[in-house]
Amino acid sequence: MSSRTLATRRWLAVAWLGMVLLVAAYDGWLWFVEKRALETDVLALLPAEERDPAVNDALRSVTEAAQQHVVVLVGSRDWESARHAADAYRRVIDSHRDWFRADSTAALNQARALAPWWSHRAALLTTADRHALRTDTPDQWALSGLQNLASPLGVGRLGTWQDDPFGLFRHWLQARAAETPARPVDGVLQVADGGELYVVLPITLSAQSFSARTQRAVVPILDDARRAAMRAAPGVRVLTAGVILFAAEAADTAKVEMSVIGWGSIAGIVLLMWLAFRSPLPIGLVILSLGVGMLGALSVSAMTFTKLHIITFVFGASLVGVAQDYGVLYLCRRLGDRGDAWATMRDVLPALIFALVTTAIGYLGLGLTPFPGLRQMAVFSAAGLLFAWITVVLWFPWLDRPHSREARLGTWLSRTIVYWPSLRRDPPTIAAVLIAAAVIGVGLARLQTNDDVRLLVNAPAALAAEQKEVARIMRAPTAAQFFVVKAVDPDTLLAREEALRVRLDSLVATGALTGYRAVSTWVPSRTTQTRDRSLVAERLYTDSGAIDRLALRLGESGAWARAARTRLAGPAAPLTIDDWLASPLAEADRNLWLGQVDGGWASVVDLEGVDSGAIARLRTMASTVPGTMWVDRVADVSSLLGRYRRQMSWVVAASFAVLWLVMWPRYGWRTWRVLAPTAVGSLLTLAIFGLLGQPVQLMHVLALLLIFGMGVDYGIFLEERSGRHRERAWLAVVLSAASALLSFGLLSLSATPALHLFGLTMLFGITGIALITPCFFGTAD
Repeated sequence: MSSRTLATRRWLAVAWLGMVLLVAAYDGWLWFVEKRALETDVLALLPAEERDPAVNDALRSVTEAAQQHVVVLVGSRDWESARHAADAYRRVIDSHRDWFRADSTAALNQARALAPWWSHRAALLTTADRHALRTDTPDQWALSGLQNLASPLGVGRLGTWQDDPFGLFRHWLQARAAETPARPVDGVLQVADGGELYVVLPITLSAQSFSARTQRAVVPILDDARRAAMRAAPGVRVLTAGVILFAAEAADTAKVEMSVIGWGSIAGIVLLMWLAFRSPLPIGLVILSLGVGMLGALSVSAMTFTKLHIITFVFGASLVGVAQDYGVLYLCRRLGDRGDAWATMRDVLPALIFALVTTAIGYLGLGLTPFPGLRQMAVFSAAGLLFAWITVVLWFPWLDRPHSREARLGTWLSRTIVYWPSLRRDPPTIAAVLIAAAVIGVGLARLQTNDDVRLLVNAPAALAAEQKEVARIMRAPTAAQFFVVKAVDPDTLLAREEALRVRLDSLVATGALTGYRAVSTWVPSRTTQTRDRSLVAERLYTDSGAIDRLALRLGESGAWARAARTRLAGPAAPLTIDDWLASPLAEADRNLWLGQVDGGWASVVDLEGVDSGAIARLRTMASTVPGTMWVDRVADVSSLLGRYRRQMSWVVAASFAVLWLVMWPRYGWRTWRVLAPTAVGSLLTLAIFGLLGQPVQLMHVLALLLIFGMGVDYGIFLEERSGRHRERAWLAVVLSAASALLSFGLLSLSATPALHLFGLTMLFGITGIALITPCFFGTAD
């Protein structure tokens, strides 16, 4: 080796050291000084939905509203016990106003909050009263007024009886109150469920639910509040529902899995290296390459993405199963070799280059997906592999020392290829091929697909049950299915909502829907307000109408009836959206009003208790009202997953063609031997899922894409070597496959369904390819 070449290599090694130090410093600043927060929202892993801007705004509004709220129910059969326990819960919450505040939801019983509606009471009618005004006689209405006078005070009686003698406003407000089962009692909200009486404590967070800092602070406080309530009144029941509980649980699970998978992989690889080499130096070199790879992965990912998802780190923890392949190939080739280290590197460099390219193609496929989480995983892993690869190429020859002896296990493993069955034109081979073809054929024939996004979500059973019970008791609307209504101006929008509500009322009447929430229930359109005001005036307050007959029955003079007509007049301007938005009554449903969107106006109509059999009718209903769109988030995302599964299946197939072209200049017709094991192993993996009755999803296909990148390496390693060197290459294949199984295979134990499916596919695929590959090469040179 010339001195110039040696100096160049030394300069490159030193330059790479400088780069690694800069990366390490950047990572230290990023995580310990800037304290970059990790994303924990599982839904952030899903692709951005291709929708109308109004629908995207609606999804964002509905999601943000759900994320920032926690609903607590404190219940007992004894109301005083529930009140006492709820007071104890509230005191704990009130002592932490920096994190959340208890909502004031008793506004429905406050005259000040209802003042705008009270002043417009002549323009607010229920559907039943509207119908009665058209059909009932003045005498019937006069009798109704007398009955209203005799009725006890209740919701909606803000002024005197004379201000609302026929109870129209009272009926309207009772209809609004019926939209929720909660009722103001003793200054708090009460909801009944069977024999239990619950105090409702709605809480709004002051920080994002998916912030790790928020989760660490808020969840313990909620636990303290629960314990305080149960100490104050033993036997009370405390139910809590909120996105933050699921986010915190998912984050804790991911952290545990990241530790188990990451450290488990490292421990397994260290053990493998020790058994294979019986020397601390190879272990140190492999760990060095993995460490540099992780530093590079963190820095590049942090520079590429504003916020990293914690699942990216769980997946990245399995990076060690791939990055170590490069060092292992070099170290296996050096086993027992006391020659020049740079000569060994020159010898294995073509295989290292092709190994990097094939794996990079696999990660490139992941990066082309529309999934933010998968793109992060692709960038994280690709960057880590590149940093590890450069470390092996530039540093290992400098740091390596000749091994004086071979480890017994390493020697035994390397020689097992001699006894491995080879594919030949003989009866045993033909029989094996036919059996494999039959298994693959039957398995693929039984293979099914299921793209339901709910299969990728695994909420803890206890949390899910508690959330479901709170939703049932509170009749909470679903955040997954709703309507978005658009129009050129707010009044037209309200009119379209009203047209939609007429159709929804028919579903409520049949029980296919338990209810809905819409802005127009609080703010009717101008047309409806004008029409209803005129209807009330014409049917009740005309001369000799119901008001005069009521005065006659009461023994009042004509002046009393004229005063009633004067009180009916109300403000000249109609009730507006701004009136509603400025009121505390809009607190719970403010997210329904989207405002100006994409040159128009938009709103959301939430649905409650949707029967699965009514979905088709709801979807059709959207087409009957102009500007109305049906949103079924689960169905739409599932459809999107199915579309990308089909597209990525073609990407996997195309990757084989691309790699064939890349390898052809070096291997010629022998390229088929390099690619065939991976192709057969991938088909066999799919066949196993078919035989097991496991439906295939996008995560299976994405795992196959990565299997393709890794599995081809095994064929490259064996194709590049002959004779005794092939035994060393086979040892590298065995160690690489075992390490991959320790890392990616451990993902199959993940509680996150997406990672579990990914890991299970990798487990089957890598195992099959590693066992099949030597059959295509045998021991011949």
